[in-house]
Amino acid sequence: MTLFTGFPPIKGYRWFNIGVLILSPSLALYGYHRLWSHRSYNASLPLRLFLLMGGTSAVQGSCYWWARAHRAHHRHTDTDRDPYNSKRGLLWTHIGWIIVKSDLHSGTTDISDLRNDPLIQWQHRWYFTLQAIFGHLLPAMMPGLIWNDWKGGICFSGALRLTLAHHASFAINSLAHYLGETTYDDALSPRDSLTTAILTLGEGYHNFHHQFPTDYRNAFHWYQYDPTKWFIAICSLLKLAKNLRVFPRNEIQKGALRMKLKELKTLQDSLQWPREEEDLPVISWDSFQEQSKSRDLILISGFIHDVSSFMKQHPGGEELLRSSIGKDMTSAFFGGVYSHSSAAHNLLAMKRVGILMGGVERISERTVPPAARLYILDRLNNTESYMKS
Repeated sequence: MTLFTGFPPIKGYRWFNIGVLILSPSLALYGYHRLWSHRSYNASLPLRLFLLMGGTSAVQGSCYWWARAHRAHHRHTDTDRDPYNSKRGLLWTHIGWIIVKSDLHSGTTDISDLRNDPLIQWQHRWYFTLQAIFGHLLPAMMPGLIWNDWKGGICFSGALRLTLAHHASFAINSLAHYLGETTYDDALSPRDSLTTAILTLGEGYHNFHHQFPTDYRNAFHWYQYDPTKWFIAICSLLKLAKNLRVFPRNEIQKGALRMKLKELKTLQDSLQWPREEEDLPVISWDSFQEQSKSRDLILISGFIHDVSSFMKQHPGGEELLRSSIGKDMTSAFFGGVYSHSSAAHNLLAMKRVGILMGGVERISERTVPPAARLYILDRLNNTESYMKS
């Protein structure tokens, strides 16, 4: 298995793109992404110009091209119509999709707003001139003109700055689909990770983003590392941005709850539980008395329990438990002698072997052991809860 496993047949290389990656990778595209790809807020003209020129300096294509590809990614995630399909491997999602030619094509998506935006179309027409100015000349010339540091301008403000930032940006397509937690949904590959958030300048809570793409935030909690979220919020305070879109908190928490329940359901299914009442044999009092002569049986809340394996482990001593054999110990168990812990109730329920015919005293609120009182039901698969009655 190699890094190229999962690549489609390669028909050639995009040498211009390879050159861009080697010489001058880009800054993170905050405006391209949250403003134009997802329309998560409205920006004033000064802010739009600032973000558009910042995006141009990233040298990742025009906003029109970039946002169209990104919308296709969200609409067709993890399929061959997703330009950076995570199923094709880490290298493909990081740079493979952009440096090789293949028969794959991005899926269709609505870009009518981008097509009708005069500012976006102006940048798209003049992109190569603008990227040369904002992506190469200005960053390299400023240190030279201000500090007479031309080498620093070319090597650090130009190449190194863009190399680090460019690959940090591409890590959103690669690492953010491989590293971390599926906090809100696990149907697709995006994941949430603080590590990825740090490496991608705040774009690492990708599971949240794919579930709620129109939210101006990349992470739900205020303290989660997402500088763009804070930048947009500050712009809103300065009246440079408005109509910040936020997905309903109630629905976000439903997603988080579902994933927690799913994790707990997996744990729940791995545990052993008491037999259902209808699966237990019904035993008469006389039979209970007779069987108690050869087995260590006690009666509590109408259930007959075989405590043979617990005799020597009983915290109150074997003799106390042995004196209860063949008797109804409901009152004693529920506080008459000792008010037993939830753990004791759970353990006792595992030792049920029958139900007394006709029934006797039952403490209804304790019929279901504490561990089973909250039991996760899988409605889709018609899985019934432990205690159906």
